Amino acid sequence: VSVHQIRYSRATFSSRGLNTHVPRHAAAKTLAMKLMADNMHGGRVLVVAGSDSGGGAGIQADIKSITCLGGYAMTAITAVTAQNTVGVEDIISLPPQFVARQMTMCITDIGTDCIKTGMLHSEGVVNAVASVIEEYGRGVPVVVDPVLVAKGGASLLEASAVEALKSRLFPLAALVTPNVPEAELLTGITIRSVESQSAAAEALCRMGARAALVKGGHMPESPVVTDVLYSASNSELHAFTSPRLSSRDTHGTGCSLAAAIAVSLAQQLPLHTAITRAKDYVHAAICAAPGFGRGHGPLRHNFNIPAVALYPPPVTSLAPLPLPCPSASPPPPVLDSSPPARDS
Repeated sequence: VSVHQIRYSRATFSSRGLNTHVPRHAAAKTLAMKLMADNMHGGRVLVVAGSDSGGGAGIQADIKSITCLGGYAMTAITAVTAQNTVGVEDIISLPPQFVARQMTMCITDIGTDCIKTGMLHSEGVVNAVASVIEEYGRGVPVVVDPVLVAKGGASLLEASAVEALKSRLFPLAALVTPNVPEAELLTGITIRSVESQSAAAEALCRMGARAALVKGGHMPESPVVTDVLYSASNSELHAFTSPRLSSRDTHGTGCSLAAAIAVSLAQQLPLHTAITRAKDYVHAAICAAPGFGRGHGPLRHNFNIPAVALYPPPVTSLAPLPLPCPSASPPPPVLDSSPPARDS
């Protein structure tokens, strides 16, 4: 559950039928209790990924995406990077045993409804993560975002780890979400069309993944971006299309999309619905980007949560927040809807 629209005027809060004229903090508490009752925990997601000091990608983007879509994020940090919107300057990898320890501490106490992996960096970490999932995470959907190269070109996965990723982690994955360069490296297929995207998605499933989403943002310029999903269970292909945005603020889009899919699966949405919701969320977050930095800037992950949602400022009225990206359709109401029945 997430707050799609809460407007403050004379200490009035309204969301999904709640409309109460009581002091601000009491109304905030009432609203929080209603949202909690609607969806007890919103979906617990354990994210295993690296830290981005610039805040636009990695663990930071994952936490923001999961939180803004109503979920609960836990983290197992694999590496710490010194980076900003221009590029990655340095990486310090954490010991595989410590990464595994972070995971087990979360799973054995809090539990998890979905596991999402991002930057794993080394073969040892890949093997450690796979071992924890095999022991503690059987039956939990795993979303594998095979982070290989940063937006600025820096390598984020050691060459020796690629085979471990394919042999150990892909067979545990409910979904893998490579972009075109990553899919080419993983499959050896040159991707220049939707047909070759489809072939790569099928090849990834032959490595053990139950479904593969090959994202088309890196394809040759066209007015439309096409992402291709292949599901191994029924051998079906599905294309998701969206308008191509002209923006330099795309740092962390892959992390954010995979995290948004993961929290949607944790909230029991079917796979196709989860992907559609995630794409809509990322599209709107790009449109609302704050324009920070000199390079590839970050998204505005919290565009769907007005700053006055829980602790409004002491003013008598606020104008409605403008919708991001006026040229595009507003984000669909799936960001604030009860999950439909599963269909896949």
